[in-house]
Amino acid sequence: MSAFGDVLANIIFYEREGPALYNRIFVVSAYAGVTNWLLENKKTGAPGVYHRISEFKKFHGALREVAGQLKELNRQYAPLGLDLAVADAFIGQRIADAQAYLDSLTNVLASGYVRSENILQAAREILASIGEAHAAFNSVNILQNRGVHATLVDLSGFHDNKPYTIDQRIGHAFKGIKLDETICVATGYAKGTEGIMREFDRGYSEVTFSKIAVALRPREAVIHKEYHLCSADPVLVGPGHCRPVGATNYDVADQLADVGMEAIHPKASKPLEINGIDLRIKNTFEPAHPGTLITKDYVSAETRVEVITGTDKVVMIDVYDPLMVGTAGFDLGIMQIFFELGVSYAFKATSANSISVLIWEKDLKHDLVPRLEARYEKVTVEPTAMVCLIGSNIDRPGLLAKAAGALAAQGINIMSAGFALRKVNIQFIIARPQYKAAIIALNNSLAAD
Repeated sequence: MSAFGDVLANIIFYEREGPALYNRIFVVSAYAGVTNWLLENKKTGAPGVYHRISEFKKFHGALREVAGQLKELNRQYAPLGLDLAVADAFIGQRIADAQAYLDSLTNVLASGYVRSENILQAAREILASIGEAHAAFNSVNILQNRGVHATLVDLSGFHDNKPYTIDQRIGHAFKGIKLDETICVATGYAKGTEGIMREFDRGYSEVTFSKIAVALRPREAVIHKEYHLCSADPVLVGPGHCRPVGATNYDVADQLADVGMEAIHPKASKPLEINGIDLRIKNTFEPAHPGTLITKDYVSAETRVEVITGTDKVVMIDVYDPLMVGTAGFDLGIMQIFFELGVSYAFKATSANSISVLIWEKDLKHDLVPRLEARYEKVTVEPTAMVCLIGSNIDRPGLLAKAAGALAAQGINIMSAGFALRKVNIQFIIARPQYKAAIIALNNSLAAD
């Protein structure tokens, strides 16, 4: 969204004019960095306005500062046709309304009569909605000033108290809109009784995108990113040593999400998959390229590795106990502890006396290991990395051996390995410092296959 000039040229107006501009709905996120200012920095954790509210501190100054930053952002888009006076007035009023709501919430929070979790969740929802409303309003204003019929679909529900679910709100918002006569710009945030951030937190824009697609059944759903969905990370292997995937299926998309390489949030992709809606991932800066089409039933006609990826932000927890051998359901106790602490795993391997479980390092809760140690003889935690070979058709003799050989040739030891019977994802657990070298080695060996 921050590169909105490119969005206009490469997406909205690209090879379209007149009636061909319409029959499209754009679901927009906030401009880069805005949600970080309002909530917290997604990568570093640096506090935003929400942090002050959650710690019972005065937040008016921080909110005014964000208002100033948003108006400063508006100036960047004036050359594209944004009416600065109108845009500044909109965001000024939205911030003022948000402050009034937040004042009421903090007063209730200070009373101690209600659970703070519910009040703080509502505060996050109010703050998050500001960024999407800002970007969507500006987009519509720019389009209208360029002579395009554009409609703002503000799903934030900022000025109503109707107890709609998110799906109901979407249905009501689009009722009566003649899609063949307008471009709709919808907010990535959608207000609902279930609270979109309660389950999805910062991944809510894609969830809204998915729900709109299911409600309106488009010919195709398209996500525009700043890069292609590639066969490997171009930052690691070099842009000339990877390629756009081109075509794959939703199962592969889930495998990618499981290691943090999200083509789309898995909770957003499931409704699309179930309802038979194809998803295309496109590079905003290469409008002529078809990108990658994700469908329900695609299987590559030839055996090939579609994506080489992984993560170096995981740890392996190994639980050893001599009483394990031959005991039915021994891992049930381990999994119960994981369940109670809300920790999921990305990989699991077993031997006679040990079970090794790979989890995200951020999920290594302070009481996870002590609880395991209290129950089992020995628990070992080791920072690791995982590299994966993923594809819709990778079941061929020799692939595992070739991949292991490529790693061995670079002196990379495989600590553990595995794959499920469907064989869409072969996983190797390695030492964390060797992650980059492993991705490059596998890409050099298998990219041409």
